[in-house]
Amino acid sequence: MFNIIQKGGAIMYPIILCSIMAFAVILERLYYLHKIKIDVVAFMSKIEGALKYNKVAEAVKICEDTAGPIARIIKAGILKYDRPRQEIREAIEDAGHQEVPKLEKHIKILAVIAHISPLFGLLGTVTGMVKAFQVIQIKAAALNPVSAGDLAGGIWTALLTTAAGLIVAIPAIAAYHYLAARVQDFTLEMEHSATELINILSQRIEGYK
Repeated sequence: MFNIIQKGGAIMYPIILCSIMAFAVILERLYYLHKIKIDVVAFMSKIEGALKYNKVAEAVKICEDTAGPIARIIKAGILKYDRPRQEIREAIEDAGHQEVPKLEKHIKILAVIAHISPLFGLLGTVTGMVKAFQVIQIKAAALNPVSAGDLAGGIWTALLTTAAGLIVAIPAIAAYHYLAARVQDFTLEMEHSATELINILSQRIEGYK
């Protein structure tokens, strides 16, 4: 492996760095999204059951004992349980604006890596071909025949860096789209849960009138 890296030239090192960064981001985001995943239906059922019997403190406690952004935005709404519908909605939206950046954290790094890795590979290709043509020029100036072995070094570098850049970029862009879709799913669940809570609290308030 080290020999291949050496053959690829100096451009291989930033490509390797990109691969390490991409791998770290993918692992961290997968772990985080798995950690905050909850059974939203069961969670909202508990919240509705507590609020139905006016157990606001119990509903807040359920939110505090549940990990993830959904529980936090629901808690923000519950704390405004005695306020008008618009104030409840605004509290939930404010909480949501704080949670979405946490979901999207580091994901854009994958998009950057997916774009620059092939460019590094292309740069390695260009420098490798420049090296090959330099050999041709030197040989031609000395009136010596150019053999395949003389060009192999430059072409080897060109092919290696191109392949390495694509090997890093393809999984990075795939992981980016997968994680972005997971974030979108979480966002939709947050919106659905928020709407459900607003309806629950609105019905509760109307029941007192």
